[in-house]
Amino acid sequence: MSRKIRDVMSSGTAAVEPMTTVARAARVMREQDIGDVLVAYDCDLFGVLTDRDIVVRVLAGGLDPEVTTVGSVCTPPPVATLTPDDTTDLAVELMARYAVRRLPVVERGGCPVGIVTIGDLATTEDPHSALAGIGRAAPNH
Repeated sequence: MSRKIRDVMSSGTAAVEPMTTVARAARVMREQDIGDVLVAYDCDLFGVLTDRDIVVRVLAGGLDPEVTTVGSVCTPPPVATLTPDDTTDLAVELMARYAVRRLPVVERGGCPVGIVTIGDLATTEDPHSALAGIGRAAPNH
């Protein structure tokens, strides 16, 4: 059963500007216990930076996280997005089409207001599934 994105999204997601260093973005992720940050300038979504991006593009690529900017290594524009009024069916379709596990949620005009993860959708569609259980589990520290 399809639901509105506003009912399943995580609001108040963290955002950093494109010129922020990867090291600073990683500290934001650690402080907020999250695996991604939106890269935005004012209300313009520029990209998404995940913990995997940091490992694969920065560390494994031999780049210095203290000087490398998130704008240079994040998922580049255009970024697939949803609005709060979109449906979970559309979210599933976009995740499959673009092979992503997270989609930013933006208001009209492109201002980021949240994020939807594959775990959010799993919990919504089948709260007893293994994936939903993983999504509810406490993070590793």
